[in-house]
Amino acid sequence: MTEALPDAYCFFQEIEPRAPLVARFDRDYLLHAVAGALQVEVEGKRWSLPSSFAAWVPADTEMRVTLDRPVTSCSILVKPGKAQGLPDRPTAFQMTRLTREMTHHCRAWGKDDPHPPEAAVFFRALLATCAGLMDNAIDVCMPSSDDPALSRAIAFTERHIEEALAAEAVAKAAGMSERTMQRRFVAELGESWGQTLTRIRMIQAVKLLALGEMSVIQIAGACGYASISAFNRNFKAYSGLSPSDFKKSIV
Repeated sequence: MTEALPDAYCFFQEIEPRAPLVARFDRDYLLHAVAGALQVEVEGKRWSLPSSFAAWVPADTEMRVTLDRPVTSCSILVKPGKAQGLPDRPTAFQMTRLTREMTHHCRAWGKDDPHPPEAAVFFRALLATCAGLMDNAIDVCMPSSDDPALSRAIAFTERHIEEALAAEAVAKAAGMSERTMQRRFVAELGESWGQTLTRIRMIQAVKLLALGEMSVIQIAGACGYASISAFNRNFKAYSGLSPSDFKKSIV
């Protein structure tokens, strides 16, 4: 007789870069990487998830996961109905040091591993703690659009964020006038192209700070800032912390 699976278990594995994977699971999924960063697309949203972030994806929700560098996954799969207080929609949120350590603590409690008596209680405590983080999450949702011209403008902006970008050049690359592009950004995304550029740069900054491979000054340059003070000011407005304090909160 096959032994029943536990209500919650951990998926811990080192994964090499590979082609995008489209998947759907019959369990709720707390998607988290303790090393590297995951690129996740679900229900029209795109998230870049370094180790300081996680995504909650309810059961039977299709998602597309891209790995452009090695990742160590330390994710939790939960039987539907067993995670109290977590939303019924896909949500990305910032992990605290405590929840990251709790998730990593579960790494030996896999699908086919024996679970100690305290495992079920520990998983419930972890999930309840994550539920309390949802309402104050930093928005790491990358901009997207079904409009082909806007999609080209967004993609061009993402590829060139380290440069001193001008709206005119982006509009030309997307095949429309600057005035038309600005109008479409506001109408569809609810923000100007300049605000979208800042959001893309801040999300990239979060990812680079979490990876811990570059200094704050290097990250500012990689995100298109010639002025460290302007980078610090924008990052604090975006996240509530200075880049240095944000980095310290992760390491």
